[in-house]
Order: sequence, then C-alpha cells, then structure tokens
Amino acid sequence: MTEAPERSTQTEVLLASAVRVVADEGLGGLTHSAVDRAAGLSEGSCAASFETREALVLGLTGYVARQAAENLGGLASELGETALVDDKGIDAVSRALLRSVEQRDVLVTRFELSLQASRDPAVAASLSGHRRDLVDVLGGMLTSRGKPLSAAAAETLVASFDGVMIGALPRPEAQRKAFVRRSVKALMAGLG
Repeated sequence: MTEAPERSTQTEVLLASAVRVVADEGLGGLTHSAVDRAAGLSEGSCAASFETREALVLGLTGYVARQAAENLGGLASELGETALVDDKGIDAVSRALLRSVEQRDVLVTRFELSLQASRDPAVAASLSGHRRDLVDVLGGMLTSRGKPLSAAAAETLVASFDGVMIGALPRPEAQRKAFVRRSVKALMAGLG
C-alpha cells in the first residue's frame, strides 16, 4: 500500500526536476536522462514513470497548469468579497502575478510549453483546457463582484496577465512590483 504514495512523490520530484531542466535549457534539453540527473535519481527513473518524451511533456504540461491554477485559487480566497477593480483588488491581483513571476522556473516552463503548443496538438489540447479553466475562474470572480465579463473579455484579460508576467520576468527584482501593479491597474481601469 505504501508504493502508490512513493510513486506519486517520485513523480512529483521528476516533474519538478523537469521544470528546472526546461527553465534552464528549454524544451530541447528535456530528456529522460536530463530529468534523472536534475532529480538526483538513477538512470531510467524518469523513463519508468514517463515511457516516452511525449508522455513526459504532457505530464509536465499538467504539472505547470496545476501550479498556475493553485495560484489563481489563492487569489480567489485572498480577495474574498473585494472588487477586482478597486485598490485592494488591484493589489491582490498584482501579488498573485508576482507570486507567479517569483516561481520563475514554473513560469518560464509554462511559456515554453505555450510556444510548443503551436507545433504540438496534444500540448495545445492540454493547455487549452487549462486556459479555459483560468478564463472561467477569472470571469466568474469578476461576475460575482458585479462586473459581468464576456468569455472573450476574460480570455483577453488572462492573455494580458501573461503579457504582464513576461514583461516582469527580465526586470530587476526591485522594479517588478511597481511594473506589475501599474500594468494591472491599467488593465483593470479598462474594466471599471
């Protein structure tokens, strides 16, 4: 009975290691051997959990999607009844985006996978489900706070948040907070 949790833990270690590999080397550097080395596990460990590279990429896609969903879930609970378009809401959204930027390796990997999705229908399908969930959650948060938002507008806002995070990544850490807050405020002003 203890094998399933150990396997699950090993899978999590492998996926976290795969994130580091992709963040450092890009998707081109993602191999079973590279993940084994990054995880400090014996050769063949990654292949035992993910038989093919495609399985590894899809497992990684789900892993980074869960990380983003957890961050958004944290935003929903942090907001409570606060409107997204007031100062408290803008601060909460800014903190959520900054948390994602601080998880640089996960964010870089998610963006690498987004680019891969333009060439790989399986990755595109996996990411589109994740994207749809983010759009639904964000649209629901805005609607529940008195700002009905169409699916197209919610999708545009999610894409805009991705752009803010891309813009924040290369900035010096001391400048990120101001950049993110200023960007979120400008985006939310369009909703107000």
